[in-house]
Amino acid sequence: MVKSLVKTSALMAASALLSSLPALAQVSAANVRALNVARNWAVNNNGGLSVYRPAACMFNTGDGGGSCLTQNNSQGFRFKFLGGAPGWQQLGTPATTETEIQISSDGRTVSNVIYNGSPR
Repeated sequence: MVKSLVKTSALMAASALLSSLPALAQVSAANVRALNVARNWAVNNNGGLSVYRPAACMFNTGDGGGSCLTQNNSQGFRFKFLGGAPGWQQLGTPATTETEIQISSDGRTVSNVIYNGSPR
């Protein structure tokens, strides 16, 4: 009886502790797909990986694109990010390209290329 009471108390305490912790945000599969589609479009349309690398935020699938994700609503996903020669961010050299792109809400297709050119 005492063991059962101790187990029940421990379970209740653990449950209370877990419910007081903030929940981790979940990134949808559509968001991850959209990030990948946007990044791959930029790589392919700016010369390929041998000459162009998008900003590091475009590789952050765990947070859906982080600071690169500027819109996420029923219209889809909009990303705005810089890019440049391989290593540009690590070396602190200026970006050579800015891309702003809209991806469908299911994350599968490019809806609109808003801008792809010299940084504005």
